[in-house]
Amino acid sequence: MRRGDLSDTEWTRLEPHLPKNVGRGGRWKSHRRVLNGILFRQRTGAPWRDLPPRFGKWKTVYDRHRRWSADGTWERILQALQADADAEGRIDWSMVSVDSTSCRAHQHASGARRTAPRVPGWHGRPAQHRPDEALGRSRGGLTCKIHLVSEGRLRPLAFLITPGQWGDSPQLIPVLERLRVPQLSGGRPRTRPDHLGGDKAYSSRRNRRYLRRRQIKHTIPEPKDQRANRQRRGSNGGRPTAFDKDRYRRRNEVERTINALKTFRAVATRYDKRAYVFHGTVTTAAIRLWLRA
Repeated sequence: MRRGDLSDTEWTRLEPHLPKNVGRGGRWKSHRRVLNGILFRQRTGAPWRDLPPRFGKWKTVYDRHRRWSADGTWERILQALQADADAEGRIDWSMVSVDSTSCRAHQHASGARRTAPRVPGWHGRPAQHRPDEALGRSRGGLTCKIHLVSEGRLRPLAFLITPGQWGDSPQLIPVLERLRVPQLSGGRPRTRPDHLGGDKAYSSRRNRRYLRRRQIKHTIPEPKDQRANRQRRGSNGGRPTAFDKDRYRRRNEVERTINALKTFRAVATRYDKRAYVFHGTVTTAAIRLWLRA
């Protein structure tokens, strides 16, 4: 085992959730070697063609990553690891936080075809395909944004990828709708945390109404302009929003989770042309974080 490869303990936890070989001769070969190649590329950000020979053919490694990004295999593996952790009581539901981070897009990430992507050997449209490929242009050039919900132990629970110029507040509801942790004992998956924390960028009447309807307690500061507008309306402005300073100090947990994700160079800088492939890249990095002790 070399630096960055899956350890025996991590492989033991991951192997039961991987696709099985079905039929004569099998279909998937060398799962562990291919996964180590994918993790090497995620960690270093190297081009697929420059993978070391010890991982096999670079085309095999790339095709498996692209295929599993298209058919949702990476997401199913992530949910399976989250379900195992929840069954063992290793998820801190007492406080989850939401935030976003911008990722600079490399020049090779632009120029994707406008037609819908096709994945060899798989019939269907990638679930995470976006017509805009989640690329936006700002003062710094091409960027994309990752909207993230993390738990108290610095691991991502759900995320959403959008163009870089999209705001944070409108994406609070979509990213919370992606929060689904299955229960091994059966029943509905868990979709509601005990408490939610976010910065003032997520303060809006629409978001607070949504959180109250779902009975999710939250700590989101109110900006000065919104507070002045509420006070100007008098009794029609509603009650002042509650704010707990002690709980708000835990909001740094999501920022530390983002820092952990961006230790993967392929996440900190986007090299993938297609949005669904970059979504699989971020999902693979999240899986790596869930595998760690």
